[in-house]
Amino acid sequence: MSSMKDRSKINRDGFGEFQDNQTFSTSGWRPFSEILQEIVTHISEIIRSEIRLAQAEVREDVTRVVKASLFFLGGAVFGLYAFGLVLLAVVYGLAMAIPAWTSALIVGVAVGIISAILLLIGREKMKLASLKPDKTIQSLQENVTWLKKQTK
Repeated sequence: MSSMKDRSKINRDGFGEFQDNQTFSTSGWRPFSEILQEIVTHISEIIRSEIRLAQAEVREDVTRVVKASLFFLGGAVFGLYAFGLVLLAVVYGLAMAIPAWTSALIVGVAVGIISAILLLIGREKMKLASLKPDKTIQSLQENVTWLKKQTK
């Protein structure tokens, strides 16, 4: 505190006026503006790295969603075919009383089973994909905690 008084000029009201714009850091005396510039540079670097991390995370999550969507699309296509074949089986069954409709029904049920399997796989893969950038949020929270500790 005595060194602060040495560096300050006392006004009439008793408050000090900071004369020297240098501050002591671990590397020695540096101008306050240099320290402030360094802080701003580090904060901008942190923000840029957080943006890059968020972009990478979102890109990864979008890739997972696209892959899961392909299974949904495949399941939907096979489901439509199954529905068409089952309807064809109903038509054959009503039109004639011969075993031709049985083969169409068997094919329709088989395609329906394939469709159900693909839809279940797609649904499970969709559950695993999250568009929330969890790593970025965690990193930002750590940065805020670190910044709060530094300002205390």
